[in-house]
Amino acid sequence: MERQSARIARYDAEKARLIAMGRVYECFETPVELDLKRKKLLNMGKPPVYDRAALALSEGEKDRLRAERGSHWRFKLDQTRIDWTDGILGPISIDAASVSDPVIIKNDGQYLYSFASAVDDTDMGVTDIVRGADHVTNTATQIQMIEALGGTPPRFAHHSLLTGPNGEGLSKRLGTLSIRDLRGQGLEPLAVLSLMARLGSSEPVELRSSVAEVVAHFDVGTFGAAPTKFDEADLWPLTARAVAAKPFAEVAETIRAAGVPDALAPAFWEAVRENAGTMAGIAPWWQVFAQGAAGVAADEDRAMIATALSLLAEPPYGPETWHDWTEAVKAATGRKGKGLYMPLRKLVTGRDRGPEMAAVMPLLQVKPSLA
Repeated sequence: MERQSARIARYDAEKARLIAMGRVYECFETPVELDLKRKKLLNMGKPPVYDRAALALSEGEKDRLRAERGSHWRFKLDQTRIDWTDGILGPISIDAASVSDPVIIKNDGQYLYSFASAVDDTDMGVTDIVRGADHVTNTATQIQMIEALGGTPPRFAHHSLLTGPNGEGLSKRLGTLSIRDLRGQGLEPLAVLSLMARLGSSEPVELRSSVAEVVAHFDVGTFGAAPTKFDEADLWPLTARAVAAKPFAEVAETIRAAGVPDALAPAFWEAVRENAGTMAGIAPWWQVFAQGAAGVAADEDRAMIATALSLLAEPPYGPETWHDWTEAVKAATGRKGKGLYMPLRKLVTGRDRGPEMAAVMPLLQVKPSLA
């Protein structure tokens, strides 16, 4: 792990070398003065490109300005075309004359990301950079920086920008989609990786079972340039599938912590795995089985439920209990189909959907009852 804050001496050395090469120069305009220059150019219908006025200053003028105000430093671009083949956008060509010489050091002496990362990428031999399409112009200037530093520019790929489900912009400053928050909500890492590895590409989203599998099926060339809609809701079905796919050994501790007896744990997992949703959703199912659900019944079902309860013995129950019980209730009440099975499911689990009832009954520790 490298920290840019620990590499300041390295950036100072490269800055000094580029100054000697005539590729970095000191500027003295204040933010207000720069803003006025930009507005003047825009009013004249010209692009707001910095005029390099600082290059015309004499040493005496620079000394006087240093005594009056702070300074910032710019990288001097070669005013030629900057060309590269982008891994997603294809051939890119930017006229460096249409871009301001980028500021690399602010008035307070802080190095900007564009220069620090160019030094880092050169020193560390970075070969590929994938980032948002809003950085295309930055890439053009960084290519010249890396070449001036004596490095070989890496391969670049600029992906489309994510929007919300309704096309609204996403901001990393909001923090609402931080990895920490997604983890805290119970979303599975492989659900997030599987979605993000395909979102915006021409390939369908597929849940992968490992990071290695995500990598093996990743192809940056399948991504497009159009804005891509991200909906956090898409992560929940993927998380449910990721949880359901976990082998018993991977969830055994969670099941044990929920209070499930070891003898019942494998059968419990087989029963609820498709209905847990998240790892946190496992324990509530055992509460239903161990303590009983708050059984519910519509008014029109109460007479049938009373009959059903009279036909059900106390636990323990076995694999045939559900079949035998529903057949007995059917014979006694004439109910069948959904009119029979749904009220009994709600009585036993308090829910209108869930595991196969034949697998549920052997796990019940108490006889069902109405709330």
